[in-house]
Amino acid sequence: MTRVNVQEAKTHLSQYLDRVEAGETIVLCRHNRPIAEVRPIRAARPLRKFGMDQGKVEIPPEFFEPLPDDILRSFTGLTADE
Repeated sequence: MTRVNVQEAKTHLSQYLDRVEAGETIVLCRHNRPIAEVRPIRAARPLRKFGMDQGKVEIPPEFFEPLPDDILRSFTGLTADE
């Protein structure tokens, strides 16, 4: 872990970022007191392809039927007739 004063980091930012990309953690200091860490972030997981589960999950036809009045009322306070 490397400690660097803010002014030094501003002057050589791209060099320090190269080191961070290589896996190093840089501690930024103000008047030799640590105030922040700059460290590599983990790679984001790739986005899942839309529709990748198509055909694998079966939705029963009753899923699309209107909700019973007692359940509908618990969500909205209304019945299907109102």
